[in-house]
Amino acid sequence: MKKLLLMISLLLGLGACTPMVAQNPGRGFTPVNAVTEGEDKHLLLFGHDVVAYFTEGKHRLGSPMFKVVYKGVTFRFATAENKASFENQPLRYLPQYGGFCANGIVYGIPWGGDADTWKIIDGRLYIFGGKASRDAFMLDPEKNIQLANKYWSEEVIGSNPLIQRTKRLIFRVPHYKSGSELAAEVAKAQGAK
Repeated sequence: MKKLLLMISLLLGLGACTPMVAQNPGRGFTPVNAVTEGEDKHLLLFGHDVVAYFTEGKHRLGSPMFKVVYKGVTFRFATAENKASFENQPLRYLPQYGGFCANGIVYGIPWGGDADTWKIIDGRLYIFGGKASRDAFMLDPEKNIQLANKYWSEEVIGSNPLIQRTKRLIFRVPHYKSGSELAAEVAKAQGAK
């Protein structure tokens, strides 16, 4: 137990710098899947255009020429039109769970989130940590959205993502499934189709 506590302390000490600053902008929209790039201290989704998912049906990198800072988080857009759309209705385009992998949030774990792996469900943008995560989430999207909403609102929102992630990797939720367990479920479901 002593070694575990020492390891957690080291992890928190070493990893708390850049990601913690980028992923915790405060101002009511935290934590977020953000990085620091140049003068953009909280750049969401590595600069991908959140409006393009809806208007073009694909992920697209935004430009530093077209950017908006919303609640301390920088959003970039591919076009002036997309920027204007976001400015008019920011809540419509915000990715769920701060742009972290939606399947990770099902387990209370804020991490990952690849801008090129996504799904729009009921008019909301969900980002995933890869195809396997999206496939697992889509086995039961309604249940997974309920679980993710629960953990997001009760544990993750307003938290330090590194501390929350560490907590839930050690103290797992009752319904936790490993990547291999989820992959087996996906394979079984795809084989049944």
